[in-house]
Amino acid sequence: MSMEERERVVESLPAEVTWAELAMPEGDLHSEGKRQALEALRGYFKQQRRRVYVGSELPIYYPGERRFAPDLLVVLDVEAHLRGKWVVSHEGKGLDWVMEVHVGGDRKKDAEHNVRRYARLGIPEYFIYDRARERLEAYRLPSPEAREYVRIEPRQGRYTSEVLGLELQLEAAKLRFWAGNALLLESEELIDRLREMLEGVQRRVDEEAEQLAEEVRRREEEVRRREEAERRLAELQGELERLKARGE
Repeated sequence: MSMEERERVVESLPAEVTWAELAMPEGDLHSEGKRQALEALRGYFKQQRRRVYVGSELPIYYPGERRFAPDLLVVLDVEAHLRGKWVVSHEGKGLDWVMEVHVGGDRKKDAEHNVRRYARLGIPEYFIYDRARERLEAYRLPSPEAREYVRIEPRQGRYTSEVLGLELQLEAAKLRFWAGNALLLESEELIDRLREMLEGVQRRVDEEAEQLAEEVRRREEEVRRREEAERRLAELQGELERLKARGE
């Protein structure tokens, strides 16, 4: 098959999945869980200036496999441009990291079927964010050749992702990502943080402006008093001169 023929085949692949292939809609808990993680990861890798693609519910095509659309996926060392699908044979590599967000319905799909499937496909790490039970589950291939996951055990409540170079933790019913001791913020949190910083800077500017105005007022008062004292001194000197003149 020529390159042009291969391109036409890739282009013809659907960029959407059917309702039968997707889990039933699970409401805000499901969509927010994906959105928050997506924003945190995209913001982090963009700040790091790394070539990393982070996507959500993208149709995935592995050779000889039924397509699927994970809630969240990460592929390292590729361009981060927008895509309608991920075709492994076309992109030249498979997924590096996958997360499914579970809220309701049949848990076996995420907790059993996908554990076997993603391991068989050679996806290095798989995380399950179970919002119904408020817990994380994490799996890793022990070697590039392995096709069976081992569990990632948490340390002090955090799960280490070797693929992402980050730690994941559930905190106050929210999934958090940590880069060392630095918490990855979502866009809304970044906006709030920047707004607080801006308000703090504005307060300092206002305080300094008030201090400057007070200093100006104080100096103006000193000038006024000095001018008044000089005027009074001049009057006294004039009076003294007149008294001397009379005495002579």
